[in-house]
Amino acid sequence: MTEPKPLVLPPITDPALHAQIDRLALRYLEAGGLGMQIMSRIGNGAEGLIERLPGFVRSRLDSVTRAALTRAFGAASQSRKVVRDRGDWFNRMASTVSGAAGGVGGFAGALVELPFTVTLLLRAMLDIAAEHGLDPESEEVRLECLRIFAAAGPMADDDQTDLGMLAARLSVTGQTVQSMVSKVAPRLSVSLGQKMAAQAAPVFGAVVGASINYTFARYYQELARVHFGVMRLSHETGIPQEALTEALRLSIQRQTPPDRSSR
Repeated sequence: MTEPKPLVLPPITDPALHAQIDRLALRYLEAGGLGMQIMSRIGNGAEGLIERLPGFVRSRLDSVTRAALTRAFGAASQSRKVVRDRGDWFNRMASTVSGAAGGVGGFAGALVELPFTVTLLLRAMLDIAAEHGLDPESEEVRLECLRIFAAAGPMADDDQTDLGMLAARLSVTGQTVQSMVSKVAPRLSVSLGQKMAAQAAPVFGAVVGASINYTFARYYQELARVHFGVMRLSHETGIPQEALTEALRLSIQRQTPPDRSSR
């Protein structure tokens, strides 16, 4: 059987376009690492947090996350019709308040809070898509939101994981939103499980819940600007999104400090 030919991506030679890609790369780098910094400041490490969750929470996390993602699209879309876009600050504060409430309620409160948090994060992504001139109701944008959710998460020490998801466009082209949800939910549940374990820690309660949710909101908003920035550039220039993603990857490598690239 003949092996498929490798995809040949056209070179990007426009200096102005490279400058825009460099700005997206810098935004990507600045989005990572903040969660770990906050976690260390409040006296917890992200590693091993999932194991701290009670068994009944761990067993339900995947199914709750999948259900939250499925319902969040409808809720987020409806909220955009009722409440106009309020910008990053409003969405971050709403998520922060939600995290504080979940932190007060412990594990049970965190499980109740989880679907609301997912909806807030998704609403923020849809607002950013509209900000970039994209249609928030389109399947293209919804699939991109799921790719953003599939990132490692703000508490993960893996700066290149999301870039891999961003580049894997060819493997998911043509998938429905629902089938993508099934693939993304297990990965997102790990990130949300870390968040729940951290905010349910004794003593800190609402303070940790608020801090972690603020971190999540900021992180996913920044990733959304990178993802939808690449999509917008592709629409405006006609350059394949894969070529722009490869240019983004190279720019990130150039701008990554040595102490991070060597980890």
